Amino acid sequence: MSATGGEPEATARLQKLFEGHRLTPTQRRIAHCLVRRAADAPFLSSVELAELAGVSQPSVTRFAVALGFDGYPALRRHLRDVVPAAEGPAEATVNEYQQAVHAEIDNLRHLASMLADPAPVEHAGRLLAASRPLPVLGLRAAAAQATGFAYFARKVHPDVRLLDEGGTLLEDRVDGAVRAGATALLCFALPRHPREVVEALRYARGAGLTVVTVADSTFAPVARHSDVLLPAAVGTGLAFDTACAPMLLGRVLLEAMCDALPDAQARLEEFDARAAARGLFAE
Repeated sequence: MSATGGEPEATARLQKLFEGHRLTPTQRRIAHCLVRRAADAPFLSSVELAELAGVSQPSVTRFAVALGFDGYPALRRHLRDVVPAAEGPAEATVNEYQQAVHAEIDNLRHLASMLADPAPVEHAGRLLAASRPLPVLGLRAAAAQATGFAYFARKVHPDVRLLDEGGTLLEDRVDGAVRAGATALLCFALPRHPREVVEALRYARGAGLTVVTVADSTFAPVARHSDVLLPAAVGTGLAFDTACAPMLLGRVLLEAMCDALPDAQARLEEFDARAAARGLFAE
């Protein structure tokens, strides 16, 4: 595995290349794969890229044409010009479990680079702090992220409503939050993206809610239905995706929300006092 000193810059340049293009879901998958493999992107053949993205080789060619190139070779030449080469010596051979850990470390580095500009997270934190109640949505793979956020958020926010079950009642619960005064909704969206999450976000925006989404990519299907999208890549090296970066981004967003709640510290101290009186924790 190559060192990743230039990967945050490579990721930013790749994302800029894809901005402004109307990509199909298959093409977004290819774009997401290139962003995820930013350091390797200029050296992947069309066959290798198709295999990594889980698409056909002709889809890769159509993707290059959609970006304005004559074909994939022209796109690859462009990538070699605009994406900086990785720096540093190659790491020693590692096994697949170590590779998965290294990939997550890379994802966290990318997240740290993104947070160099804290403005989007701080803006999202203010939106969430001002919403009473605050609905938090996460289905299937993202349910754990939503549940974790809601658990901690309830310690500082007066009314957090977890939406972790889909079905016909989901829109009813969105309606209920809006009637109670909600102005924003937080969504955690991870692959594979359930269709009902996309539909729920479309419905929520139609109901007047501002949608803040933590997703695995700016090319995720939920992007077009989000007012503020905060990306954090998932690891794909194991049989099931790993979501360390989205989880950490959720905690960062929670911190930003606390900063926007003037009574957050008082609420935390009150909870600690009650917990001690009840003997709630073993330590």
